[in-house]
Amino acid sequence: MRRGLLFALFALMFVASIYGQATPKESLLVLSKHDHTLAIVDPATLKVVATAPVGDDPHEVIATADGKMAYVSNYGGGGAGALHTLAVIDLVNQKALASIDLGALKGPHGLDFAGGKVWFTAEAAKVFGSVDPATGKVDFVLGSGQNRTHMVYVTQDLSKIFTSNIQSGTVSIWEKVRPSLPSGPPPPAGGPAPAPFPAEWSQFLVAVGAGSEGFDVSPDGQELWAANSQAGTIAVVNIADKSVARTISANVRGANRLKFTPDGKLVFVSSLGGADIAVLDTGLKEVVKRIPIGHGAAGIQMEPNGARAFVACTPDNYVAVIDLKTLTVTGKIDAGGNPDGMAWARQR
Repeated sequence: MRRGLLFALFALMFVASIYGQATPKESLLVLSKHDHTLAIVDPATLKVVATAPVGDDPHEVIATADGKMAYVSNYGGGGAGALHTLAVIDLVNQKALASIDLGALKGPHGLDFAGGKVWFTAEAAKVFGSVDPATGKVDFVLGSGQNRTHMVYVTQDLSKIFTSNIQSGTVSIWEKVRPSLPSGPPPPAGGPAPAPFPAEWSQFLVAVGAGSEGFDVSPDGQELWAANSQAGTIAVVNIADKSVARTISANVRGANRLKFTPDGKLVFVSSLGGADIAVLDTGLKEVVKRIPIGHGAAGIQMEPNGARAFVACTPDNYVAVIDLKTLTVTGKIDAGGNPDGMAWARQR
């Protein structure tokens, strides 16, 4: 009896030691699709310090610029029965807040944070848009006209927005363009000059390959690399020219995510049906290593200091930790069943 009581007390102390900790100044956020939770992981110890519920079918997560809040897309597929909410998590107090209802904008998936706004895609509606965190309301929506607009990347100066469109096999490059004034007689001398037209978003479509899904923009902003899950290739897009500069036969069928290392020298590509991570040299533009990680992988998160990469090994229920110098797996994180989307939060 005493032994059982001591064991129970030890178990309670162990759980409290894990889940009773404050959120670190820097933390890795990991979604569990099985548990419907967001795990806050201390990157120093690789231990979960807290979890919070995030609703059904969580896929992607993004943290705000101050690292105090996180937003999660509740996906539900891109069809008519797709979900339509963003879960909201207070990272400081480690609790879920009221979710944001996107209404008819169903199938939210890709997320980014720029200009103080939460940017999202909505596959079923073929759009991307933004939410104002202050009001919790959608304040901008723009249609792509492409099938399954999936991931989104927004430059911090809000000059460009990129989306991948899976079924259309394209990447959209969105730029703000200011229309020219219509021709006509000049204004009368001394009269007020005509007001310029407001800038408009223009879409430039780049055909990159079948099943374009995961993509990333190089740290210098010059190239976009898109992983084509059905074709098994990677398209290198020259952003200024808005064209494919090279297509790499990388044998990455089932490609799910693609990420640059912080120094821009390497690219990691995960495949849900593959046993390894493909690592490409951005100068050589070829695969230089394949890192065994299990039975498939999804989300990839780079540590901002360039020391490690974190890879969600969804079928194996762990997150692999990869040393970016040796390109070897050095640890595993238990953050819940079927891990997927990840983000980095830095409190300011």
